[in-house]
Amino acid sequence: MPVIIRPSEPRDIPAIQQLYSCPNAQAGTLQLPLPSLSLWKKRMSNLPENMYSLVAEENNIIIGQLGFQVCENQRRRHVGEFGMAVHDEHVSKGVGSKLLEKVIDLADNWLNLRRIELTVYCDNEAAIGLYKKFGFEIEGTAIGYAFRNGNDVDAYRITPSRQTR
Repeated sequence: MPVIIRPSEPRDIPAIQQLYSCPNAQAGTLQLPLPSLSLWKKRMSNLPENMYSLVAEENNIIIGQLGFQVCENQRRRHVGEFGMAVHDEHVSKGVGSKLLEKVIDLADNWLNLRRIELTVYCDNEAAIGLYKKFGFEIEGTAIGYAFRNGNDVDAYRITPSRQTR
């Protein structure tokens, strides 16, 4: 069956919690290991109007999730920021591309945003390759951005190139 991208529903929360329990999702995001279901229920319940949560589903199984937030600050309402994860067993199968296509369409054609921002660890080559495929470019490097597996890790600030947006 094809991968379907749709808004997340409350029934998806246990699967999202499991997704972010995968080693690659933990290594590639700011999530901590052993995320509890109650934490995810709290996080995903009553999302604000400026927050969108999309899931990638295949054969009724959640295999990816993307959270997208439009900045609330009046001077940055032209900006949206996202983070995402793909289940370890589905990495490099086009799931991230489908999620990214949907959020770019939402930003460009429905929310009238002029800028999309994201942060990605410098060692996450698969994600960086995906973002570059969609015209994103590295805008800067945050040294010691986060603490992961006992070490400080650097991250890139990435946005679409001005020519593609």
